[in-house]
Amino acid sequence: MKKLTSLLMMSLTAGALLSGCGKNEPAPAAQSGAAPAPAPVASKIVIGLDDNFPPMGFRNEKNELVGFDIDLAKEAAKRLGLEVEFKPIDWSAKEAELNGKRVDALWNGLTITEERKQNIGFTAPYMENHQIIVVPAGSAIKAKADLAGKVVGIQDGSSAVDAVQKDAVAGSFKELKKFGDNVTALMDLTTGRLDAVVLDEVVGRYYTSKKPGAYTVLDDNFGTEEYGVGTRKDDAALLGKLQKAMDEMKADGSAARISNEWFGKNIIK
Repeated sequence: MKKLTSLLMMSLTAGALLSGCGKNEPAPAAQSGAAPAPAPVASKIVIGLDDNFPPMGFRNEKNELVGFDIDLAKEAAKRLGLEVEFKPIDWSAKEAELNGKRVDALWNGLTITEERKQNIGFTAPYMENHQIIVVPAGSAIKAKADLAGKVVGIQDGSSAVDAVQKDAVAGSFKELKKFGDNVTALMDLTTGRLDAVVLDEVVGRYYTSKKPGAYTVLDDNFGTEEYGVGTRKDDAALLGKLQKAMDEMKADGSAARISNEWFGKNIIK
């Protein structure tokens, strides 16, 4: 009898265990239909620039980044509610820096060209510029044609390179010598290692004004171009915001005020 009772108890216990194991639990909520987390809202814009490109962007005597484009970018960022960081880059590698997402925008006398449009999204132009020819005061060079057989300096990676190489006169140069920046090129012009330098007018006029009587700017030039702000091609949202800010700055006179502070007149397009 005791054996039968024991067997019965074991049977009941096993049944209870099986019943517990077979209990229906509520299925976990399906995750596949959950709404994706919202993308983080950017709070900062990183602007790539050549920090040796006055008066657009350069370092003052306190090693602070200053310039016309610096002030424009600060005003635009303020309107967008963004913190702005200025990041000096190798200007000849600017497209790699932009598309590698190490910077969000290029804003530093960036010339709009058809070639660059293949890899960069541009705002509407905000300034016109020329590629001018600077020679030492008293030079026999009076026009582009006189550059035949001469050594001409130019900044590597700048739009001046394209402008010069498209001109037939470039084939007559003794040498087209490329430099990391315009300052070094102008130093070589001063010491006689170059016969002429081709560079952006805003930069050339700034430097020549610092040394009255040392240089001559020729009436001849290598064409007119336009400056714009560049973003990644796939960043239409940022491009649209920057364009809106620039339009507002032109409309309310803020851009003109900044231009007058740097150039003594409104040169905003």
